[in-house]
Amino acid sequence: MSMRSPLAQYITVTFSYWGFTLSDGALRMLVLLFFHNLGYSPIEIASLFLLYEFFGVVTNLYGGWLGSRFGLTLCLQLGLGLQIFALTLLLADPSVLTVVYVMIAQAISGIAKDLNKMAAKSSIKTLVSDQEQSKLYRWVAMLTGSKNALKGMGYFLGGVLLASVGFQGSIAALIGLLLVTLIMGIWLLDHQPGANRRSFSQSLSTSAGVNRLSAARLFLFCSRDIWFVVALPVFLQSQLGWSPVQVGSLMASWVIIYGAIQVLAPKITGTSVPGGRTLYFWAALLTLLPCGIALALKSGVDAGLVLIIGLLIFGAVFAINSSVHSYLILALARRESASLDVGFYYMANAGGRLLGTALSGLIYQQYGLVSCLLMSSLLIAISALLARGLEPQTV
Repeated sequence: MSMRSPLAQYITVTFSYWGFTLSDGALRMLVLLFFHNLGYSPIEIASLFLLYEFFGVVTNLYGGWLGSRFGLTLCLQLGLGLQIFALTLLLADPSVLTVVYVMIAQAISGIAKDLNKMAAKSSIKTLVSDQEQSKLYRWVAMLTGSKNALKGMGYFLGGVLLASVGFQGSIAALIGLLLVTLIMGIWLLDHQPGANRRSFSQSLSTSAGVNRLSAARLFLFCSRDIWFVVALPVFLQSQLGWSPVQVGSLMASWVIIYGAIQVLAPKITGTSVPGGRTLYFWAALLTLLPCGIALALKSGVDAGLVLIIGLLIFGAVFAINSSVHSYLILALARRESASLDVGFYYMANAGGRLLGTALSGLIYQQYGLVSCLLMSSLLIAISALLARGLEPQTV
């Protein structure tokens, strides 16, 4: 069956991305909470995700090149297949689930996630003409925002599944979800053959603007994950005594609201075609928030209340930053090799997550949550400075 209209293809790509994202969010929460309950330290938990993030860096670099040569549809479906394989590895007997074994499974999952993400976002560029920049901004915001809402639901789903059917039962349910998603994509998506025959060495960006935007993205996502990925959920469980379902519910609510704000970003920013000034304003505002949360925690205000309110406000402002970023990179990507530019940019995104994950476990274990928050503000400030004066026409 062929669905050749751009809107129909966009909807199909979005549904495929949704299915993957729901499983990815659930898997992240399952692994984090399951191994914390087994007595793993914050640094050990962070290490479980290091290969996941590291291979995200590698995949975005090579994945963009693969997409340009062999087509984005193939990359999208390959990502789904690899995620199914990674989940299957986790069905092994619990005695086999050592740190090294889980790191390897997570590495495969990291490859799968970034193949899927790169292909889905690059596809939008091929479905919108260069004269429809406002439409491109709306479609990117919708895809990114709805994806993050589904990721939030995945966090909640992971906590609920772990509490109700256990770790292996949860993994089996996620495999079933992805099989349905993969079959749907194979049936409905038009094949997009690769058209670019550049060598891999030509996949690195030579644009100063793209490089600056990529560097800003690296620091932005490092600033989020340095306290969100390991430090926050471990603090909620170990210091505030929250259950896995409570932790999963908060993380889910955060990402769902985050995704909803991303969808609304074109209305909130008040411009149909945002640029570097918009990005600098919202990044500067975001810089103040982790510091504010840290000061409130140090002042003795109820920690649970501070983290809930602070996390939701941070998520809303962060979402606008992320949406403007996502539009800008697609606005500048070359139509004939969009996956190369997008892959390079999301390589920086994955590098930020990798660094943030490692620092989240290390700084939290050595210095606590407040230190993670203060470091987050510093990283956002660097991202804001990199974005300053970066307008679309100069990128």
